[in-house]
Amino acid sequence: MKTRKTLILGLLLAALSGGAVRAQEAPPASDLLLATLWTQRAVEYKANALTVFALARIRLDEALADKDWTAAPAEQTGDFANLPPAVVIDVDETLLDNSKYQVWMMRANQSFSTRSWNQFCAAQVSTAIPGAVEFTKYADSKGVKVFYVTNRGVETEKDTRENMQKLGFPMGGNVDTFLMQGEKPDWTGAKGTRRAVITKDYRVLLNIGDNFGDFDDRYRTSEADRMKAFEAGQPYWGRQWLMLANPTYGSFDTAPFGHDFKKSRDEQRKAKWDVLESWVGPAP
Repeated sequence: MKTRKTLILGLLLAALSGGAVRAQEAPPASDLLLATLWTQRAVEYKANALTVFALARIRLDEALADKDWTAAPAEQTGDFANLPPAVVIDVDETLLDNSKYQVWMMRANQSFSTRSWNQFCAAQVSTAIPGAVEFTKYADSKGVKVFYVTNRGVETEKDTRENMQKLGFPMGGNVDTFLMQGEKPDWTGAKGTRRAVITKDYRVLLNIGDNFGDFDDRYRTSEADRMKAFEAGQPYWGRQWLMLANPTYGSFDTAPFGHDFKKSRDEQRKAKWDVLESWVGPAP
């Protein structure tokens, strides 16, 4: 009897200790987990991206046939009808999938930093968003110049070009189609100044991105002002302006805490919690 009790007790202790070990091995909670899992693994994400780029082909053909069509209403001025056509496309999470960087941040418990980001860019391990290469090649085949307006720093331009060339994106021929942040003094995170450069020589048919800032320079304002700007651009969404889904980062993520990156992670998280609207719950 004593032997049996000892055996049962030993098994219970083993089970409990095993559970404790498994609990210790559980990964820490992360705000990035579900969003990164979706963008890296979900067929729903791939289907969404393919849908956007399929629509982009339709809109591109419509724009080529309509000389009054422009996707740069704030920058395209004067007589632009007979200018050669172009499209303006963001790079990160629009053409390139950088979810491996997001996973590294989760596993290393790190936040974004320019230093680690530039090292990631140098590794050239970004992959193509589904449908991205095919659409840019389609535009290029139609004689449409593809401009990459990205907020990657100018110091990453060589690595970015090489990464994208290996994936098959059009390189622009004898035209510099990579407009990097910081390449010129007024080329800041707001992209209007770069669009203005393009519209001097080209009619912009489409603008494609994953962040409000890819379309409107008022992206780092309050949530209320962002909504007003969004509504003002209503006629362009789904036509001249096409948006890919990106739940992992962007100005939507920072608007609740006023884009104040000096605030701690806890303060940022609380601000996000505070703006959410909730159901009152089941009746008692």
